[in-house]
Amino acid sequence: MLSDLALENLALFDRAALELGHGLHAITGETGAGKSLIVGALELLLGERPRTGIVRTGAEEARVEGRFLLPPRQASGRELVDTLRDVAPAVLEDWDSLGKADERELVLARAVGASGRTRAWINHRPATLAALKRVAGHLVEIHGQNDHQRLFEPAEQTRVLDEFGGLGPLADRWRAAKSAYEAARAELEGFDARARERAERLDLLRFQAGELEAARITPEQHADLLAERDRLRWADDLSRDLGALARGLGGEDGGALDELRRARRVLESWTGRVAELSDIHADAESALVSAQEASAKLERFLAGLEADPARLESIEERLYKLETLSKKHRTDVAGLVARASAVRAELAELEARDESADVLAARVDAARRAAAAVAKDLTKKRATAAAKLVVAVHGSLVELGLAQADFRHAPCEATKPAPDAVDPPASEFFLAANPGEPARPLRHVASGGEAARILLAVRVALALEAAIPTLVFDEVDAGVGGRLGPQVGAHLAKLAKGHQVLCVTHLPAIAALADRHYRVSKAVKKGRTTTEVALLAPDARVDEVADMIAGGAAHATARAEARRLLGV
Repeated sequence: MLSDLALENLALFDRAALELGHGLHAITGETGAGKSLIVGALELLLGERPRTGIVRTGAEEARVEGRFLLPPRQASGRELVDTLRDVAPAVLEDWDSLGKADERELVLARAVGASGRTRAWINHRPATLAALKRVAGHLVEIHGQNDHQRLFEPAEQTRVLDEFGGLGPLADRWRAAKSAYEAARAELEGFDARARERAERLDLLRFQAGELEAARITPEQHADLLAERDRLRWADDLSRDLGALARGLGGEDGGALDELRRARRVLESWTGRVAELSDIHADAESALVSAQEASAKLERFLAGLEADPARLESIEERLYKLETLSKKHRTDVAGLVARASAVRAELAELEARDESADVLAARVDAARRAAAAVAKDLTKKRATAAAKLVVAVHGSLVELGLAQADFRHAPCEATKPAPDAVDPPASEFFLAANPGEPARPLRHVASGGEAARILLAVRVALALEAAIPTLVFDEVDAGVGGRLGPQVGAHLAKLAKGHQVLCVTHLPAIAALADRHYRVSKAVKKGRTTTEVALLAPDARVDEVADMIAGGAAHATARAEARRLLGV
């Protein structure tokens, strides 16, 4: 159960703390006093989006903290343990040190900054909002005052039925199977368009592959072509200038090589007598060797140098083609090599893809049959769950003053599919509020009060099935007159024997049956409005219930009725 709830800087609340216990808790107060802020605080612990203006003006952040005490039986529930093991394993480690009979503690907290940023904690350790939401979903369930409006819709009735019957995983499996069927069908329907696109793509890839293959280019070859083109372009000038240079180096009439040889001989003759000349002799020897190598290379270059206009034209054409391909594919020559490899790979993959209308049709049929099988199973199990839900709701309706009502379930006619359809029918609740009246869809026949009571009966059935320890009802008695208040209160009190129930209410008959009664009120302190919540002592409860009856606790008749309701 929720044993403590602390609020700080939450809208009109400065600070507030509620100590809660077992049984039925009534939360009352004037309209606008801030009763629903307590429900809003619990919604924050459940991971809901913060309401606008939830942070108190002038504060940096609002904070909510809830302390839950769980008996060993609840704390060892498979679903709760699996969730904690998944999102907060440290909690289970904390619990391992406790005795088998000890209560387990869970502390959930959430802070909302003025900027809208939120943070969450589980047992004082930082947690994600998704983790907080999953854990809190095992502990608290909130039923709002407008829930009965949603209950009129077949989609919500279907969701309720799945929740009651524990059919969520099967419904998810059906949705996945249907999605697979729809994807296969869309693929088949787009086959012709894809076939045309595939053929066009194949044509383009084959052309590009042939074009790039014909280029037979590598980065090294490209560099060689550029060098050869430059030699051929300047062949005549090179022959003239380099020929003269070659003659100057190795000419017989006093060429540079002859001068270097003579210098070497002279230095060699003196080196033995003048030691300082040995380094100069070595340099001359090295210069001669280098000049001889340069002369030999120059002679070889000149021997291979020949003007060839036809070859130059061929190289220019090849380089132009490569430049055109580079511009076409928006890359350099090195990129063309990579592009050619990518084109070949895509072409091979596309040519290897086996796609035909017959193959796709077979996939569609298999997916349809798979989805239809899950839909059939879901429909059957929904019918079983519906029978149990009707029995459970009938029992509650008797206690809520609708003993003669005929509540039933049937597939929604508007969504009733063919026997082999992939969609199960949506669920729909029917009601004959009075004997002799035909049962009609709930949205057509239920008055506000009837809808509120049916909602309460359905929610109670769900809560009993799911074993949620703490149930919160936010003005679910809206539309229920004072004449039916005692019946609704008695029903909530009965529910509170197995659950912790918090009920925001305006009906004195419900407030009087509570095990704990809290009053929410506003006060102005130092020019600032503040909301406060107080646990009422017996005398104060008489005043509050009398005020709820007559709009003023001083009325003797109202006080007498309040005492009667409270049994004091």
